[in-house]
Amino acid sequence: VQLVESGGGLVQAGGSLRLSCAASGPTFSYYVIGWFRQAPGKEREFVAAISWSADSTSNADSVKGRFTISRDNAKNTVYLQMNSLKPEDTAVYYCAARYLGYKTYYSGSGYYATDDYDYWGQGTLVTVSS
Repeated sequence: VQLVESGGGLVQAGGSLRLSCAASGPTFSYYVIGWFRQAPGKEREFVAAISWSADSTSNADSVKGRFTISRDNAKNTVYLQMNSLKPEDTAVYYCAARYLGYKTYYSGSGYYATDDYDYWGQGTLVTVSS
């Protein structure tokens, strides 16, 4: 499994960015894909997660109403649309993947910890200026 993030950059507060996570490897039907972020000097934290096959998503309270996770199965890509960005959103953003098991789908609950995921991308930096 390989995950490659892109779309990071510098944006002013109140602006928007869309991050992409391109996945390659096996069929991802029974995977959960998560977005995490790590700010300087802080631990990596959960942002959002999505089922590859079902309509189930989850978002951290800190980004609800501002960030939206989605996927394009045909492109094997998961997106994180980030609106109303704040300086505190500045971080390196990572996508991660976890195989759940045959015919097992993410329900929209759980998988909030870094230890819940087996595969990680290299990260993309998002900087929000005030």
